[in-house]
Amino acid sequence: MNRYLFLGLIFFAGCVTVNNNQTAKYLKSNIVVDGKLYTSVWMQRAAEYKALCAQAYNIAAFRLEQYIQNEKSTKPFAIITDIDETFLDNSPNSVHQALQGKDFEQSAWDEWVNKAAADTVVGALNFFQFAASKNVTVFYITNRNEKNAAATLKNLQKFHFPDADKAHLLVMTNGSSKEARRLQIEKDYDVALFLGDNLGDFSSLFDKKTEAERTANVLNNEALFGKKFIILPNPNYGDWEGAMYHYNYKLSPEQKDSIFKANARTY
Repeated sequence: MNRYLFLGLIFFAGCVTVNNNQTAKYLKSNIVVDGKLYTSVWMQRAAEYKALCAQAYNIAAFRLEQYIQNEKSTKPFAIITDIDETFLDNSPNSVHQALQGKDFEQSAWDEWVNKAAADTVVGALNFFQFAASKNVTVFYITNRNEKNAAATLKNLQKFHFPDADKAHLLVMTNGSSKEARRLQIEKDYDVALFLGDNLGDFSSLFDKKTEAERTANVLNNEALFGKKFIILPNPNYGDWEGAMYHYNYKLSPEQKDSIFKANARTY
């Protein structure tokens, strides 16, 4: 055999091996785990993510001032806000888990929260301090649990968030729905805005609903978004993900991955 032809065949065989290995690698990739590494890096590095957060908080400031000027109320004004991925960035926890080939774990989450090391997203701190300057009370409704409360307050106080105390932090004690906690605040306050990264941060209309119901409820209430409801981008997790596998959080990452891939549109 011609010497050069022989060397060429060896080179070609090597390329085929590499390509097959690459294909096998991608086929074995897990969207639930590997995808969160990708989206976390986007949150940490993309200027577009920062622009979206700035946009949300600029709109929030405009709507808050508009509400205060136009609304005649006998109650004091308040804001109800979520915490995680609404104004605190927990992407380092997602990266930590993904690099170990793991999805969310409560123990790892508690360890992260206890560090009180989450940074703020662009625009958030300025907005909440602006709200405080207008004598608007801030309530933090979070599905962090009671065990996370002290570290959560420490994280908020580190950045001098207004009303960062036990009276204004409502953690999860009896189920993930935030409706009862919202209604509790609305008894005594005129709530100007709701801020969150998950539809359940705004209304019980979105609690544990199917994908179709969530979409329909958004479209039926689209005028509220950017006016009463201010939503922040979060590609890492949320009920959008849970709805895909019918909120069965006991599924393994591999089972969730199969559902993701089965529902992804292609051509």
